Amino acid sequence: METAVRVVEFDEALDIVLQFAGGLKAPSTEILTLLDCEARVLAQTVVADRDQPPFDRSTRDGFAVRASEAIRGDGLTVIGQVRAGERWTGGTLRTGTAIEIMTGAPVPEGADAVVMVEHVERSGETIRLQEGRSLRGGENVVPRGAEARAGGVLLTEGTVLEAAEIALAAACGYSSLTVFRRPRVAIVATGDELVEVDQTPDEQQIRNSNSYGIAALVASAGGRPGRLEIARDLREELWERVAQGRMWDLLLFSGGVSMGQYDLVEEVLAEFDAEFFFTGVKMQPGKPVVFGRLPARQHPPNGTPEPECYFFGLPGNPVSTQVTFHCFVEPLLRAMGGAAVQGPKFVQATLEEDVAGKAGLMRILPARLTSGRVTPTVRLVGWQGSGDLAANARANCYAVLPPGRERFGAGDVITILLR
Repeated sequence: METAVRVVEFDEALDIVLQFAGGLKAPSTEILTLLDCEARVLAQTVVADRDQPPFDRSTRDGFAVRASEAIRGDGLTVIGQVRAGERWTGGTLRTGTAIEIMTGAPVPEGADAVVMVEHVERSGETIRLQEGRSLRGGENVVPRGAEARAGGVLLTEGTVLEAAEIALAAACGYSSLTVFRRPRVAIVATGDELVEVDQTPDEQQIRNSNSYGIAALVASAGGRPGRLEIARDLREELWERVAQGRMWDLLLFSGGVSMGQYDLVEEVLAEFDAEFFFTGVKMQPGKPVVFGRLPARQHPPNGTPEPECYFFGLPGNPVSTQVTFHCFVEPLLRAMGGAAVQGPKFVQATLEEDVAGKAGLMRILPARLTSGRVTPTVRLVGWQGSGDLAANARANCYAVLPPGRERFGAGDVITILLR
C-alpha cells in the first residue's frame, strides 16, 4: 500500500503538530509528594493559604521609621530591635523613635519605611539620616498581601513544576500535589546495520545509539520511554513493532522513512490504516520526518481493542533525529503529558561568522551559544553532516537559518533552537 507524499514547509508542519497538541484529552492523574514533583505537570490549582507576605515585611537590615521624620534630619532614638521570626510588642512606633529591624522581620505598626543601616549615622542610641540621602514612605517595605492574597490562584493546571513552582507550593503548605501521569513512548530503531550497544559491530555495522538518544529526549520532555527491539528492514519485523508500539501513547521510529528500497516504515503503518499528516518537511537536516496517527480499533484481528496512537517517523541520521524531535515531537509530547501547548524553545543571538543559507530549505544546524551578559552570540559547530554524533555533542543549540537567503553575515541576529 502506497502512502501519499505530503512534504510541507517548516512552519506549516509545526502548525499541524501544535493543532493536534491543542486537541488532546487531559491524561489521568496521580498524587505525588512535593519532592517527587520536579519536572512533572500540575493537574490542580495551587492557591495561597494566607496573604503573602502575611505582614508588612522589611527587605533590608536597618531601622523602621516614619519617613517624614527621618528626612527632616532629626535624630531618632532607637528603642528596641525586631528580628525575622519575631514581632514587635512595644506598641505603635512613637514620635521621634526608631526600631532596629532585620531583613524579613515584620515592620512595627506606625512605621512606614525602613532606612538601610548603611544610610544612617549612629551615635549611641540615636540615628540620623546621612546628609544627601533620601527616604520615601514605603521604601524597603513589602506590604502585606503584595505578593498574593489568601485564596488567590498562584499556579494553574498545565504548569510544569520546576524549582520556583515547587518552592511556591511549599510556601503555601502543600506537601503533595496532583500531577498528570507521564505519557508512555515506544521507541523503535530500524535498520539492518544496527546492533545493540553491548555488541561488537562488524565493519559495516553501527551501534543502536539513536534509541538511547531518543529515550533521553523523551525523559527530559516529560515522557516515559521504552526501547523496543531493533526492527530489521523486513516487513514482518516492522509489522510486529507497530502492533506492539501502537498500544503505547506515542510511537517513535528512527530510520526507515526515506525513499530507499528498504525504507518500509510508512508502508507498514499504512497497513494499520494510518492517517499521515505530513510525510516530509522542507528542512535540513530532517527532511524525511513523518507525522501521523493510528486510529482506535475496537475489533482488530487480534481481538484486543487498540487505542488511538500518534506516531512520528524520524530520520535515521542522529542529528536529524534529534533536531526533528526538538521541533515536532517535544511539543506534542509535552501536551500529551498535560502541559500547556507551546512550540519549540526559540531565542535569538548574534551570529559570530558568515554562514551559507539554502534557498528552498530551513536549515537547523548544530551550533554553540555563548551567553554573554550583554549580547548572546552563536557560532556553528564544524560537522560532517547529519550523521556526526560528535559534532552534535559539541553543540549546545541549533542555529535556525530560514530559506530565501544565500548568506547570513557575522553580526546578523538569528533564531536559535534551544535543547
